[in-house]
Amino acid sequence: MTSKRHTEQRSPTRVDDDVLLDAARACVLDQGVRRTTLTDVARRASVSRMTLYRRFPDVGSLLTALMTREFGTLLTRAHDSVTNLPTARARLVSGAVASVRVITGDPLMRTVLDRDGELVLPYVVERLGSTQLVAEQFLHAQVVAGHADGSVRRADAGVQTRALLLVVQSFVLSYAPATADLDPEPLLAELAHLLDATLRPEIR
Repeated sequence: MTSKRHTEQRSPTRVDDDVLLDAARACVLDQGVRRTTLTDVARRASVSRMTLYRRFPDVGSLLTALMTREFGTLLTRAHDSVTNLPTARARLVSGAVASVRVITGDPLMRTVLDRDGELVLPYVVERLGSTQLVAEQFLHAQVVAGHADGSVRRADAGVQTRALLLVVQSFVLSYAPATADLDPEPLLAELAHLLDATLRPEIR
C-alpha cells in the first residue's frame, strides 16, 4: 500500500506544467502581472500551493516559463508558415513580419504591455530574455542560410542577426502607439521593405 507521505511526495508530478501555466495565463489576463500571486494560480489550477511551489518557487520563475511557452509557440507557428518560401531572405523577412503580427495580436502580450509595460524594460536595457533568444535563433539560421544561397548580403552573421532582432522587437514593443493613427498593414509592409533592403546583396 502506498503511504500518505509517499503520495504527497509524488503528487507534484501528476500535474502537467501546462495546467499550471494555463492557470497563470488566466490570472495574468484577469488582473495583470503585478497582481498575480502563486496563491491565485494554485487556486485557479485547483492544486495545493505546495504543489505549485515545488515546481515554481516564485512568481518570477512561473511567469518566465509562461512567456517562454506562449511566445515560443507563437514564434514557431510564424516561422513554420514560411518554410515553403524559395530563399532564406524571403523566409526571414516574411517570418519576422508574421512574428510581429501574431505577437502583437496575442492577448497575453497586449495585457503585459498595457498593464505592466515597465516589466519589459529590463529586456530592452539590461539583458536578452529567453523569448528574444528564440527569435534570434530563427533570424541567425536564416542569415547563415542566406549567405549560403546568396540571398543575404554577406557580413558578420552575429552582428546582422542582433541588428535585425533590435529592429523587429522595436516594432513589437511600440506597436500600439505606432498604430494609433496609422493602418498597421502598411506599417508592416514597410517593415518587410526595410528588412529586405538591408539584407539584399549589394550589386557590384
